[in-house]
Amino acid sequence: MSNRDPLRPLLACPHCDTLHQRLPLDLRGQAACNCCGTVLYRRGALSIRQWIAMACACLVIFAVAQGFPIIYLSVLGHDLSLTFWQALHLCWDRGYYGISVVTGLVGFWFPLLQISLTLWIMQAIAGRRLPPDFAWTLRWLERLAPWSMAPVLVLGILVALVKVADLGNLQIGPGLVGFFGLSFFLSGLSRWNAHALWRAAEDAGMVRVSGQDGQGMVCEACAYVQAPVADGHCRRCEAKLDHARYGSPAEVWALVLAAAIFYIPANTLPIMSLQTPVGISSHTILGGVIELWQMGSWDLALIVFVASVMVPVTKLLALSFLLLRTKPDGVYVQRQRTRLYTVIEFVGQWSMLDVFVVVLMAAMADFPGLSRIDVGPAALNFGAVVVLTMCAAMRYDPRRGWDRLRASSQNAQSGQGIA
Repeated sequence: MSNRDPLRPLLACPHCDTLHQRLPLDLRGQAACNCCGTVLYRRGALSIRQWIAMACACLVIFAVAQGFPIIYLSVLGHDLSLTFWQALHLCWDRGYYGISVVTGLVGFWFPLLQISLTLWIMQAIAGRRLPPDFAWTLRWLERLAPWSMAPVLVLGILVALVKVADLGNLQIGPGLVGFFGLSFFLSGLSRWNAHALWRAAEDAGMVRVSGQDGQGMVCEACAYVQAPVADGHCRRCEAKLDHARYGSPAEVWALVLAAAIFYIPANTLPIMSLQTPVGISSHTILGGVIELWQMGSWDLALIVFVASVMVPVTKLLALSFLLLRTKPDGVYVQRQRTRLYTVIEFVGQWSMLDVFVVVLMAAMADFPGLSRIDVGPAALNFGAVVVLTMCAAMRYDPRRGWDRLRASSQNAQSGQGIA
């Protein structure tokens, strides 16, 4: 980096800390770290004002998805129209407070906040007006974005619809169409995370350019590369510079072990119970997968099995493997470990699928005297598994492996020099 262009912003890879100059890209191009291969940033085909229009459309579609019925269901003269908010309200009324709060946060409030905060910051950048809460807003956006699970909710709605389709006459409501649109628009809008918005503000000349104050430390909140600061706060966003960076291995181990403990009752206890005039039957997560398979929906059965069984187990095993393999085994091996961690980060939220399914089914099958579905104790345990594994992945720091590899390489070179 000694020959770098001083006018080019610096960018530190979030997975290995390698410094790069942020260079302009071709249309639809992307830049990857030349050390670990992590994608650092992309250039899309839309301008900032076109993205603002998309964010506004996303907000309107969110209102349609949440405000209009998902389905219309008629069973023996009993009619039901259901919104997602009504499903949450029903769970709350039945005393399932934990499940109602968790699903309400990740399915309603966090997506709403993600859209609103992104739109607010984009408008500020496009208007060349830096609001006083700019850094604070981006800090919260970075924290909330991983917990926004609208695409998972859409898949949960589809699974629930398949399971209740045989109850009576089922019709699709405008809310379901809205949820499909929301999933599409929000997935695109998610590319504008907090660090991408900081880079856009840099390009607009509204904030300090990364690297202009030297090198040595990187702010986790705004990715600002700077020389060590005496007061321990970032020169650009004033966030506290955490010298320890993310969680210690002991902290990550504690979260992994806690998730493994909750995973046992999540799979052995019933996740829901169905009450009909002919009796009561209980269902576990695997029982729901088998039921979908027997109904002929083998594709949804496979999706639920992967999301609810394979993903949590894989995350627990993969995180345990990464925590145990601390020996520096070369650049190629460390790059593979970094890719494994990237996969863990990507699939984390999809384990929430079964929790959404049971909440929706409890509301869809609410016909007094005919059918009733109660949320089982496994649902809250499974929700705890999802939260704990996501927290463990967030607290795990893949850069420690690269630090050990660099230290080992330096020691080897030092030893050769002495010899």
